[in-house]
Amino acid sequence: MRALISVSDKTAAVEFAKSLEELGYEIISTGGTYKLLKDKGVKAIEISEVTRFPEMFDGRVKTLNPYIHGGILHRRDNPLHTQGAREHGIQGIDLVCANLYPFKETISKTDDFEEIIENIDIGGPAMVRSAAKNFNDVIVVTDILDYDIVIERLKNGGNTVEFRRDLMIKAYEHTAMYDAMIANYMNARFNGGFGNKQFIVGAKAYETRYGENPHQKGALYEFDYFFTTNFKTLKGEASFNNMTDINAAVKIAASFGEAAAVCIVKHANPCGFALKETLLESYIHALKCDPVSAYGGVVAVNGTLDEALANKINEIFVEVIVAANVTPEALRVFENKKRIKIFSQESRYLVLSGDLYDFKHIDGGFVYQQSDSVNEKEIIDATQQSKRAALKEEFKDLEIAYKVAALTKSNCVVYVKNSAMVAIGMGMTSRVDAAKAAILKAKDMGLDIAGAALASEAFFPFRDSIDAAASAGVKAIIEPGGSIRDDEVIKAADEHGIALYFTGVRHFLH
Repeated sequence: MRALISVSDKTAAVEFAKSLEELGYEIISTGGTYKLLKDKGVKAIEISEVTRFPEMFDGRVKTLNPYIHGGILHRRDNPLHTQGAREHGIQGIDLVCANLYPFKETISKTDDFEEIIENIDIGGPAMVRSAAKNFNDVIVVTDILDYDIVIERLKNGGNTVEFRRDLMIKAYEHTAMYDAMIANYMNARFNGGFGNKQFIVGAKAYETRYGENPHQKGALYEFDYFFTTNFKTLKGEASFNNMTDINAAVKIAASFGEAAAVCIVKHANPCGFALKETLLESYIHALKCDPVSAYGGVVAVNGTLDEALANKINEIFVEVIVAANVTPEALRVFENKKRIKIFSQESRYLVLSGDLYDFKHIDGGFVYQQSDSVNEKEIIDATQQSKRAALKEEFKDLEIAYKVAALTKSNCVVYVKNSAMVAIGMGMTSRVDAAKAAILKAKDMGLDIAGAALASEAFFPFRDSIDAAASAGVKAIIEPGGSIRDDEVIKAADEHGIALYFTGVRHFLH
């Protein structure tokens, strides 16, 4: 039996090779892997002894050879194949262990195109694909986490076709992801990120119990191990719907940097937000916006969930809490609550992945775009359109309202007063309807909007929204501007003594 080991990530490669030797495998290796194995006492054979050719062209050609691919690919159950192998002196290779040149690490540390090109693996993917194709006869190993499993299976008679088939699938996933990464990089470098093909590759973090509904299967896939690294389950299990709600809540709460922000979300829409001196104060004021919708909702805490805040949240039923960090005392507060789910990022503040691109499935395909975000300069450099300027406190409320509006379903308007959201209208077909619906909801909750700041994620097409805001007592408004009737909107603001600012940037979220 022979095993070919050629790995870029050499973690545990020596131990794996020695275990294979103990099982009777002859080890073939290449380049740096061969040197490492020899230095550590493995009786490895250099690849050139098998291929009968030296490594050529600075290592570009070393395994692309019939003695390698013939040894991997010939079918042991096919007499013509075995006869051909004997006639040409091709010995079987029964196990291929390969992981590929570190292309991702290369592009993260250099922009030197020559170096990037040299870190595109050719022989490695070819060997992996060959071994995967012939999985009936050959074990293919591409994941260092599988080393121990492979050895255990070989020792205990577990080298079944089903096991090799599972490794085959992982191998093709490995090479597909590698090729997709290269293609996406080249399109990003030369085609602005929008080539003729777009590849979206995620690794499965876990399966959810079901999708949006019980009859649908679902799972969470992640980019760059984001959730594996930044999402720790402390209690319960996150569902498909939980994850979309958590995404909405964390995006809003985390957009305020290190500030003590708390966001409450229901069905992916914010129903409460506040930014006070402490997280406890923020939660209390966020809950006031819509305590009815908050029942069974998701609470995102941009900081540490401590015992005092946990006790306050525990006064009503919320389904999910996600916090930057959670103290043991806070976790004990919910010990006897079977339905609540608690997650932590184990950091000081909530973090976002910083995905550069965004996409959405539509029937028959998907639309793909650069990710949207609110640049702080949009607010700081917003131009005053009205005669009246916003007071310092009002401008802070405008900033909060604008960020929440930008991350909420269009059409959307957000009312903020004293650093707490007091009303919100979202997902409406008309912007004036969104403004009016928010006012009616605030009235139902017994909240006073007078003196509030208002933000819209897109321009107001008519002055009617300004008139509605004025009737509710709004004192300051921020919006992108850009309507053909901006002059009418500005005039309305001046008539009502409202401070009006334009940012020049629209933030539709559909």
